[in-house]
Order: sequence, then C-alpha cells, then structure tokens
Amino acid sequence: MPIPFSRQILIAVAVMFGAVTQASAQDDPRSYVLATAQEGGTYYPVGVALAVLSTIHLVGPHGVSVEAVISGGSIDNLRRMREGEAHFGTMEVQSGVWARDGTGPFEEAGPQDNLRAISMLWPDVEHFLLNTSLVDTGTIADLAGLEARGFAMGPLGSGTEYINDVLFENLGFDYESWGMVFQSYDQSVQALQDGSIAGVNIGSGIGVSSVTHALTEMGELLTLLSVTDEQAEQMDGGMGILATTLIPPGTYPGIEAPVQTITLPNFLAVNADVPEEDVYQFTRTVFENLEYLCEVHQAACAMSVEGAQLGLPVDLHPGAARYFEEVAQ
Repeated sequence: MPIPFSRQILIAVAVMFGAVTQASAQDDPRSYVLATAQEGGTYYPVGVALAVLSTIHLVGPHGVSVEAVISGGSIDNLRRMREGEAHFGTMEVQSGVWARDGTGPFEEAGPQDNLRAISMLWPDVEHFLLNTSLVDTGTIADLAGLEARGFAMGPLGSGTEYINDVLFENLGFDYESWGMVFQSYDQSVQALQDGSIAGVNIGSGIGVSSVTHALTEMGELLTLLSVTDEQAEQMDGGMGILATTLIPPGTYPGIEAPVQTITLPNFLAVNADVPEEDVYQFTRTVFENLEYLCEVHQAACAMSVEGAQLGLPVDLHPGAARYFEEVAQ
C-alpha cells in the first residue's frame, strides 16, 4: 500500500529533529532545494520522498539536506535553477531540450548552460479528460469540438502549458478557441466538477491522485479519452519523444478496459555547480531506495539503473556519472 502523503511529511519532520545533532557536527553542511510541481501531480510527492531519503541517509554522515518545494513545474524549475533559487529539478525531457538549445520558451534567455542530468525518471502518462456529453469517437479527436466550453492547459508558463500547445497544434486543433484556463491539476478537477470547464489534460505518472479524484466524483459524466497510433504519431510531430501506453483496467474508478494514450519522458536535473560528491551521494541514495519510492507513488516503479541514462537531453553531472560507472563494474 502507498504511504499516505501526510504520513510521509510526519516521518520527514520526525527524522529531521533526530538528525539535527548529527548535522550540526558537519564542518560544512549544505542545504539544497529540489523544485517539483503542483501537489496534484507526481513530481511533488516523489520529490518529498527524495527529501525524506536525504534526511535519513545524507544529513548525518554527509551534511547534505534536500528540501522539496512546490513550483509551477518544468519551465519554472528551469528558471529557478538558472537564478539560483533551486539546485535540483524534476522536469519533462522536452523542456530540457528547449533549455539546452535556447529554443521554445527559452528563446529570450538563451541556452541554459548550467543544466546537468542525474537520471531519467518515469514517463508522464497524458490523461485527456472530457465531459462525456461532448464525446463522439472516444478519442482525442473529440477535443476538436470544444469551442468556448473551457479547457485547462496547466499553470500559465508551465511545461504542461507549452507541451499542450505543441500537441494540439500538431493535431491541427484550434485550441485557442476552447476558452483556455491556466491553473493547477487540483483546480482543474474542481472546475470540471462545477462545470466551468469541459476538459483537461493531466500529464503525470500513472495512478495520479487528481485523475482518481475526478473520476471518483464525476463517474460516467467524465470520459478518459484514448489516443490512436496515428494520432500519437501526429502529436509527436517529429520530436521523437512520444510513445504510446495502455492505462490498465482498474487503474482509475470506472476504467474497465485498457485505454491507450501517450507518454512523455521526464528526468531529474541538477545545476552543474553542485559539488560532485554531493550529487554522487544523492544519486546513490535514490537508487538504493527505489523500493521505497515505488511505495510512495507507483509512477516511480518505472525507475531503474538500467534505464537511468536512456534519453537524457543533457550531459550527466560528474557525480551521477561516477555512481553509474561504479554500479556498472
């Protein structure tokens, strides 16, 4: 059973108090910030779990602590890292590509040369939810008739917003006519319930709480749309990062048959100037505790040493590279 999120926080607080004396003994304690995303997704609960692990395993022996903070997601995390407000960040691979190349939302700021990678994470599973009264084919094609009925694109300026722009533009949708709103996943679910919007895309690890809540509360009034192979290829638009996956029956309330959708990969980033030893110890702690992370959220079950470097958009940090070299021997 997943560990209740409130219990995770209590565990973290208790361990922090127990570790204060040990931490004070360090000659040079270092405190880092891990920027995650909104609470209704996957980045934040797993980010808190990573902070708990750092408290348990790194504060006493190494003087390293990590705090997970709520943020606007990938694009905001990259800004925070660039401006020194965060040292680590969870983010979509495509956002990392834009940051690396100084394209998309980073055309003005230019290439983010501070960016390094620790590991691939899990793929975001895109959950396209639509009011059932507007469903015809049961696929994402049904969004084409959403004019002025309201669609949640994600927080303004977030990676979710930018990715949705790309996906819907590649499909040829006139999404700007939908009555777009820009808000968190939890706010979007509430807006679906009160009828102020008709649809949302929630891109997060499979089993995400906001989708569970939406389908629990609305039942047959809400439909989880599927994506065909042809639609997926069109949505990718040559980026080469989209894949298809099946959401298994029973994953969410009312889902009694597999639903095919698309996935987008994520990775864990770090600033280049974080010391090699600290990144090495953090990386080691992450991969020695994958079972715990999987218990916290099933999305993290997809993480593995074998897949950690597959598809990274930027170079590994030397500390992470050192860990993977060691385990490969």
